[in-house]
Amino acid sequence: MGKGYMGKILMVDLTMGTLQEEAIPDDVYEKYLSGIGLAAYLLYNRIPADADPLGPDNILGFMSGLLTGTGSFFSGRWMVVGKSPLTGGWGDANCGGNFSPAIKRCGYDGIFFRGISEKPVYLHMRKGNVRIRDASHIWGRDTVEAEEFLTREHGQRSRIALIGPAGEKLSLISGISNDGGRMAARSGLGAVMGSKKLKAVVLDGAKRIPVHNRERIKKLSRKCNKWVQFQPPFLTGRLMPYLGALLRMLPIDIVMDGMLWKIIIRKWGTGGLNQAAIQWGVLSVKNWKGSHVDFDIKKSSNTNPDFIKDLETIKYHCYACPLGCGGICSMDGAYTETHKPELETTVAFGGLLLNEDVEAIFYINELLNRAGMDSLSAAGTVAFAMECYEKGLLTKGDTEGLELTWGNAKAVIELVRKMIGREGIGDLLADGSRKAAECIGGNSMEFAIQAGGQEPSMWDGRWDSGFALHYSVEPTPGRHSTGSDLWYGMFRLWKRVKGVPKFGLLRFKSSKYKTGEQRAAIGAASSKFLNVINGAGLCFFGSFLGADRMPTFDWINAATGWNRTPEEYMEIGERIQTLRQAFNIKHGIEPKDFKISDRAVGRPPLSAGANKGRTVDIDAMMEGYWAQFGWDAKTGKPGEECMKRLGIRAR
Repeated sequence: MGKGYMGKILMVDLTMGTLQEEAIPDDVYEKYLSGIGLAAYLLYNRIPADADPLGPDNILGFMSGLLTGTGSFFSGRWMVVGKSPLTGGWGDANCGGNFSPAIKRCGYDGIFFRGISEKPVYLHMRKGNVRIRDASHIWGRDTVEAEEFLTREHGQRSRIALIGPAGEKLSLISGISNDGGRMAARSGLGAVMGSKKLKAVVLDGAKRIPVHNRERIKKLSRKCNKWVQFQPPFLTGRLMPYLGALLRMLPIDIVMDGMLWKIIIRKWGTGGLNQAAIQWGVLSVKNWKGSHVDFDIKKSSNTNPDFIKDLETIKYHCYACPLGCGGICSMDGAYTETHKPELETTVAFGGLLLNEDVEAIFYINELLNRAGMDSLSAAGTVAFAMECYEKGLLTKGDTEGLELTWGNAKAVIELVRKMIGREGIGDLLADGSRKAAECIGGNSMEFAIQAGGQEPSMWDGRWDSGFALHYSVEPTPGRHSTGSDLWYGMFRLWKRVKGVPKFGLLRFKSSKYKTGEQRAAIGAASSKFLNVINGAGLCFFGSFLGADRMPTFDWINAATGWNRTPEEYMEIGERIQTLRQAFNIKHGIEPKDFKISDRAVGRPPLSAGANKGRTVDIDAMMEGYWAQFGWDAKTGKPGEECMKRLGIRAR
């Protein structure tokens, strides 16, 4: 009888040109699940401490999830993992589409690459036949062109993950693409793939994915789907920014139920909050030194969610997703079709740069998708360059005539082109803002908003201190999808998990900035739960339905035949988090060095806007979070007792 997972991985040595299957014992899955957990177990034990992230000893892994292919909804996420060349520590990136089930249909839970090929290659797997093929003819092509070429060559059933020019040129902010430009963008792992001369992974398998109790899973999925399909009439896009403004002015916070988020995302995709979140104070503006005052409703009007929805010609779903937040949009210009820009990309190349030109945002989104470059790090680095230009640390001579003034969309487009091609000033910026600041010198590091070398997402920790905390304490820093008070309210973990903090419907806004045990417990519980989500291959957005509506723990039990409690799964999440942190310690990372830039926590505080006067006590919050895991509260390092309790051997 099946257990949901395939029970083996494929290890590819690109230096030797060899392929080796490895069986993974059941007890590894029982301790770490699959996905990010299995990857952490393997990479912690196999990547040497002194490994160069762009050298042969680094291992790059493509992971499916334990629930992928079992009939569970929202189980189409795949992950790429390795030692990050951007942060020097644990790296992972997460993506949707249709690549995840293809890994398991080829018979594996993960496909790993070590070594470096002498020439460009790609891996091709079709019904048990595995070959390393020459990729010289597609090296240099962008992600869309190369994927179309490989699809014509190997058939429409093929599922493909690949890099574009940014990864080939070893940009430390490059990612890995699938489904025509959908990106596993974070951690700079596209550069790792490029360093190995690995252009693509092409999969076409037909193996059945074993499940313990498929009927039970179907029943659970049908019940979950009732929540997804509930879609009452809602506000128009024109009214959304005014909703955000109203929420900003209220003296209390309404704990958001994930059903509200679901209604928004099902109607518009993530872009439903393009304007509302800026007006609310949730998203950062003008390289984190501005507010809604600098980018008001009129200036952001071209990103109205109804306007963008009108451009949508095709709505799409990821594998096993009943929600369907993605879309293809039609635009005039060089690229007539493009993926609908996500909320964060829209704001990153909009409000963060004070850019009002939505057509430029669409165009830049397509440029970056085709290049295989992380839009968040790219925008954060452009914002850094604009402030350096404003302060005279970069001159017109340095930028080769580009006037990097706030809101100059034409200059932004040309700068992004230069970053993709590593041309002129673009070569300096192609590795992110921290690397650039180290070269520029002066006080430029003040303008490089980053955590451990990675530019954060747009969610502002001065509005929700949980974002600032998770940017700073996660083994992959700068990530918004690892925890916050906002997310925790939607997770509704207290409905299923004993002993975690409970939220009521309303809270005073000041409560978000308090330190202490409850604050730390919320952060730790979020991290543990999301490790379970990522070990199962589930969608972050699906988890917003709430733990009582999206039956994560019950799905895993039905798929595997286990009979574990939610508390036991949270302990697995704790084990995964501790192992990822131990990976960083092994590789010489000081956890306190991942603390986000002072400006992003209100040092100094803003003088206007929703987050006026707010400063987050990030040091106390980090210490409280580390203590929740039993790690050293001052250093963030897991101690011997903690490692022993969780069954992890120090390396």
